[in-house]
Amino acid sequence: MNARIEIVFSDDQNLFKIFFECISILNKFVIIKKLKMNTPSELKYTKDHEWIKIEGNTATIGITDFAQGELGDIVYVDVDTVDDEISGGDVFGSVEAVKTVSDLFLPISGKVTEFNSALEDQPELLNSDPYGEGWIIKLEIAEDADHSELLSAEEYQALIG
Repeated sequence: MNARIEIVFSDDQNLFKIFFECISILNKFVIIKKLKMNTPSELKYTKDHEWIKIEGNTATIGITDFAQGELGDIVYVDVDTVDDEISGGDVFGSVEAVKTVSDLFLPISGKVTEFNSALEDQPELLNSDPYGEGWIIKLEIAEDADHSELLSAEEYQALIG
């Protein structure tokens, strides 16, 4: 059985009007989505979509709002590097979402001192509050840690478009 729907317009102006209204709605959706991509200016960022908050020789690290949005619903966070000294750029854990698994990369060198245990029961905190309750690890920053690859909020926004 074939079904066919036919829409008849009285003139081409109605077709163009509907077309441009649809484009307008799509543009508003894209603008709203971009506005929702939160990048706090007090944080630094990586090209791998992690954020880092440095306070003295301690850093708190998580994934960005952009990253959680791209991953979708996060269902599991795996970090087995607590008490390990890791070099900047190395993998310190992974995040499992409904549609994929993604490695987590350490922004700068140091010793992982703490894992956010709230994520064991509530991994969705990475989706709902990536810069607050959804932090992933705390790091004791190595004395020789290289900060040169870290991005400002403006640089990170330019990276993600």
